[in-house]
Amino acid sequence: MATSTEYPDYQALAEFRYQMRRFLHLSEETARAAGIEPQQHQLMLAVKGIPDGEEPRIAYLAERLQIQHHSAVELADRMEKKSLIIRMRAESDRREVHVQLTTRGERVLAELTKHMKAELRTAAPALVATLRRLTARSSRTVKGRATVRKGAVA
Repeated sequence: MATSTEYPDYQALAEFRYQMRRFLHLSEETARAAGIEPQQHQLMLAVKGIPDGEEPRIAYLAERLQIQHHSAVELADRMEKKSLIIRMRAESDRREVHVQLTTRGERVLAELTKHMKAELRTAAPALVATLRRLTARSSRTVKGRATVRKGAVA
């Protein structure tokens, strides 16, 4: 049976997955404690953190949350009922629906963000260390392959 030392990337990948899952679990629990669903928190964050030049369309939000368009519509319906967001028709194309946070949504997101930033300060060192291990190994592997290819061509 192969040991984990024979496949060091597995250890780093397993650790990275664990650290990410730990952070996500805390994020989900924090959202539930605030009285919202984890996906509602994710949607609010996607709206608030939208890059310049992008519009907060339902299709964009569905992509950011990695859910189907109709699921994003249902999520927006539930959030609108909780007064977390409002939906508006785009002025340029009335078929497009844009999402905006309400004052309540802004308040809830700010509180959740405060908790998540505190957790990131704690979790970041382990995540960064794991990523460094993974990327260092990947870099060495890619460089090693390039060296082998150069030698094979000669």
